[in-house]
Amino acid sequence: MSGLRFKAVETAISRLNNNKTHETIKPSSYYCKNVFTTAKMKEYLPKNAYAELIETIDEGKAISLDLAEHISQAMKSWAISNGVTHYTHWFQPLTGATAEKHDAFFEPLPDGSAIDKFTASALVQQEPDASSFPSGGIRNTFEARGYTGWDPSSPAFIYETGGSKTLCIPTIFVSYTGEALDYKAPLLKAVNALDKAAVEVANFFDKSVTKVFASLGIEQEYFLVDLALFNARPDLQLTGRTLFGHMSAKGQQLEDHYFGAIPERVLAFMVDLEQEALKLGIPLKTRHNEVAPSQFECAPMFEEINLAIDHNQLLLNVMEQVALRHKFKVLIHEKPYAEINGSGKHNNWSMITNTGVNLLSPGKTPKNNLMFLSFFVNVIKAVHDHADLLRASIASAANDHRLGANEAPPAIISIFLGSQLNAVLDEVETARIAKKVKNEALLWHGIPKIPELHLDNTDRNRTSPFAFTGNKFEFRAVGSSANSASPMTVLSAIVANQLTEFKLEVDKQIKKGTKKDLALLNVVRKYIKESKAIRFEGNGYSKEWEEEAHKRGLSNIKTTPKALDVYIDEKTITLFEKLSILSKRESEARHEILLENYYKKIQIEARVIGEIVSSLIGPAAFSYQNDLIANVRGLKELGFETDAYGSQSNLIERISKHINTILLDAEAMRQERKKANVLEDVRDKAIAYDEKVKPYFDKIRYHLNKLEQIVDDRKWPLPKLRELLFVR
Repeated sequence: MSGLRFKAVETAISRLNNNKTHETIKPSSYYCKNVFTTAKMKEYLPKNAYAELIETIDEGKAISLDLAEHISQAMKSWAISNGVTHYTHWFQPLTGATAEKHDAFFEPLPDGSAIDKFTASALVQQEPDASSFPSGGIRNTFEARGYTGWDPSSPAFIYETGGSKTLCIPTIFVSYTGEALDYKAPLLKAVNALDKAAVEVANFFDKSVTKVFASLGIEQEYFLVDLALFNARPDLQLTGRTLFGHMSAKGQQLEDHYFGAIPERVLAFMVDLEQEALKLGIPLKTRHNEVAPSQFECAPMFEEINLAIDHNQLLLNVMEQVALRHKFKVLIHEKPYAEINGSGKHNNWSMITNTGVNLLSPGKTPKNNLMFLSFFVNVIKAVHDHADLLRASIASAANDHRLGANEAPPAIISIFLGSQLNAVLDEVETARIAKKVKNEALLWHGIPKIPELHLDNTDRNRTSPFAFTGNKFEFRAVGSSANSASPMTVLSAIVANQLTEFKLEVDKQIKKGTKKDLALLNVVRKYIKESKAIRFEGNGYSKEWEEEAHKRGLSNIKTTPKALDVYIDEKTITLFEKLSILSKRESEARHEILLENYYKKIQIEARVIGEIVSSLIGPAAFSYQNDLIANVRGLKELGFETDAYGSQSNLIERISKHINTILLDAEAMRQERKKANVLEDVRDKAIAYDEKVKPYFDKIRYHLNKLEQIVDDRKWPLPKLRELLFVR
């Protein structure tokens, strides 16, 4: 095993200059090359069919079977002309990864000939096995039928891997009885609810607004590790993070990696990644070094939320594929290495009207200021009222390691606005307003006209999980491996619900004779007061903030099993049912799936730790101990006095103490795991793994570190233990 480690290092070093040379080609020449864009639809579709399709997409109508037949033939012709042989419904089950089943266009005929066939029915719907995906009890093994249904709002694309090209059609995934078994279906429903609610509020200010779509930009952080080094680490292979290892003398303490010059080999990977992403319509714009060694980030331009999430999921697949070409492994685990920064997936969210107005961007006139205030304050109120649900949407075993760990926001949900906007809200809250107003000028007397804000209108607060950054909110607490559909479904749902409540309250005042602008402002002021506790401008990492948050009544749910409970709260179930996003059964099923995912990941980590302790750490320590015993025995046989080998004897005793404790803890952990496994209730099982099994991880690591310190203190030659557990 030690030889494998050194061989891996040698292999990694030998690859440093094996960089691919890229031609300088304008990205605009190949952007969306592998995407069935509206421009390509126009080329391949009959004129009337194309016009009908555009109208259908713009108005959100269902596509007729006749139109679907035209589209299927156009899609097939385009795909085959580009060398495609197979097609698949590309969907996002509750595993957290994407899924696909490839079918060939090829179809034999009775006379021995063959044709390429792709019908409307094949485009619109397919039937993958629903029992083999997480369902939370919705589907049994003997009830296998499930459906994937075409999502026309996300364009089909060609994905090439292994020398084969496949036409990928983005779809939802539902059970035979109609329940959602994926991330996309609830997201589309939540976005639709937000659209309707936001349009109704926007119409208070502009009757020409007929559609509001959520805009999203996802910053993706990740680590790169040489493939040989990755393959030499069983813990990294099986769990995505290093469960053991020796801390490097140089980590991120010099703060010299962030925004530094990108290493040549990494830059070659990034250029290759960008080219492949742009061909698939993923508009990557930014690349840079992140804070931790070997950590990097890429970020696309903003897109409509459904497409942005599809593109992020696709990007993760492309990253993996391109990394292998460069002999790298991409790590998207939230905390792959201890003692250095983890990775997030910052979600930058806003709302845009069909007239091109960003509803979270202040304007220059009182009317536009009031429109901005209405949407801005409603988002704050929504997060205040549903903070626990937003916390649950980003909960996972991996993200538990990152939240609040000095490089990510804490588990306490709060909102950072910046001093300027905080002052504005305070002024609006406390300003005196006449109950009867004759004109707009009087209404705004004494209330500041919000200045036009630029992208850098506020300082940045990296300790805030939900921060306003000029014309959008940045949800920083989302983990790097997460599907953003989960938090964005929740955010869209709670804001849609809040905007609906806002309109009802404003309409109620208007019916009583209050002028519209005053009615709007009255409700805005009420919401500012009610949601004030969620606003925080200070250091989210501090102990003082935990104490202050407790006084304010804000939750601090630090572990996933307890955070997920909100999914089955009556308040949450009522919210999702009211907006037709998830039924009670679907909410309960997702709660169970997420709990299962949590304890199974801890279970896998516990098993890997047990295997490494018994097969690697124990034998390495015993071997080293035997070398010391042989040394002591030899000195005795040569007639040396006790003083000559007393130090070695003491060292043997200390090693025995720590390795014995490690082995005992590993066995105790195994017993706790067995107890947890027989629990029938999935929540009880998840909590048992969290509270009874996981603590042994730190205990075992503690005594392993003591073993390493013994070797360091005595300046002994490199032991086999160090050869096995090299720098993490």
